[in-house]
Amino acid sequence: MQAGHYDLAIVGAGICGLAHALAAVRRGRKIVVIDRDAQANGASIRNFGFVTITGQQRGQCWQRAMRSRDVWLEVAGPAGIDVIHRGLVVAARRPQASAVLEAFLSTEMGEGCEFLAPAAAKSRFPMLNGVAAALYSPHEVRVESRDAIPRLADWLARAHGVTFMRGASVHDVAPPRIETSRGTITAEAAIVCPGDDLVSLFPERLQPYRLTRCKLHMMRLAAPGVRLDCAVMSDLGLVRYLGYAELPEAAALKSVLLDEQPDHLDNGVHLIVVRSADGSLVVGDSHHYAPTPDPFAPESVDALILDEFRAVLAASDMRVTERWTGTYASAPDRLALIDKPSDAVRLVLITSGTGASTSFAIAEEVIAGLYG
Repeated sequence: MQAGHYDLAIVGAGICGLAHALAAVRRGRKIVVIDRDAQANGASIRNFGFVTITGQQRGQCWQRAMRSRDVWLEVAGPAGIDVIHRGLVVAARRPQASAVLEAFLSTEMGEGCEFLAPAAAKSRFPMLNGVAAALYSPHEVRVESRDAIPRLADWLARAHGVTFMRGASVHDVAPPRIETSRGTITAEAAIVCPGDDLVSLFPERLQPYRLTRCKLHMMRLAAPGVRLDCAVMSDLGLVRYLGYAELPEAAALKSVLLDEQPDHLDNGVHLIVVRSADGSLVVGDSHHYAPTPDPFAPESVDALILDEFRAVLAASDMRVTERWTGTYASAPDRLALIDKPSDAVRLVLITSGTGASTSFAIAEEVIAGLYG
């Protein structure tokens, strides 16, 4: 089947692929996006919809997150995507966590953020349990991923003429020929955004990067009597998010956490809580690594997440209405991977679970490199 001629074929309709489609149509290119699923089903919808800036690794990742946040705000209105709330409060439960927050504020990443002493934190955020301090960031935005990703794709099709070929697997990418299960597509260039599929396309290019996959647990709580107008994180996030964890002050906090919460650290648990439009809360998450993560979600891991939730937030109802897992590609030495199999092909993976936070900026860089 001949499916027309395009300037660019994009493999993968998750946030990474859609971000590249947006960057390319903004340069006037004719785009086709090919995806094996009938609708969004992978890591791009199995997350918080939390565009995280504060805490991203200092330098390039933090800058990419700031730019990606701006693009989210540019497209949200036209695409009919609701920004449910903005900002982030990091609740420091220990003096060592408070020291990390003070150190963070002295860096360029702390611009626009506020340090709150215990009384001020409790006054401004009464839903918090007793805290040693808190940091408030105004930079973050929250969307509902399961709605935002389909709406973004629909808007790209309606407003920008992007063609979507769904339910099609891609067998070979060698522009100008892209071989799919539904026939041959002709495109002058291609960008492959395979998510955590590390074997279907260009496995020989991916093998040297020592990639694996990360499985996470998440859940939704029925409206628990806690009103959130921003996202919430806690001490555990300060030793996981590199913008904090790479500060010298984080070493003392990690030592305390290893002694007091070893099971949380062993399961990669840290706390993020965001609110949905109906008042329910999305809560997570955990991190377990394997080339093929098992499909099981032990209750013990969810219990660790909820244990941290209870320690941070005063909630009257802890009823779980949904549970799910997600998987994403992970690399030991990089947060994103951009590879060049040929002059006309780019291979792009977000290898750190930061797709919602950094994909738009990465896509602009890749498209600029491809087209000059």
